[in-house]
Amino acid sequence: MDYIYKREINYYETDKMGIVHHSNYIRFLEEARCRWLKEIGVSMEFLEENGYTIPTLEVNCQYKKHVTSGDTILIKPILTEYNGVRMTVSYEVTECNTSKEIIKAWTKHCFTNNEFKPINMKKNNIQIHNIFEKLKR
Repeated sequence: MDYIYKREINYYETDKMGIVHHSNYIRFLEEARCRWLKEIGVSMEFLEENGYTIPTLEVNCQYKKHVTSGDTILIKPILTEYNGVRMTVSYEVTECNTSKEIIKAWTKHCFTNNEFKPINMKKNNIQIHNIFEKLKR
């Protein structure tokens, strides 16, 4: 299932040069990932209620083009790696009006229990595992 998160840039997210501060892109990716997870039926709240977390292990972000206050970006999360314990989400981030690539990014995560010990979702929750398995590209 393709999911696209639409995000308008706020003035307070820009720096003195009037462009989005680089650190805000990490927040935008997390917003998109959390909304996407909710859309596929495994919201962060649902996971936590069931004793699971998905901490971020790594973030990679390559800046291609800047955006400013009032611009709208589209963020498409794509599950590119999943093995039950770890997953990688890549993001297609484009400017809404021009379709130009804004950033090239991915995040890596692992599944843990409430004590933050890594777990295998295939062994711990086959329904959640199957959702992610179907999304893998």
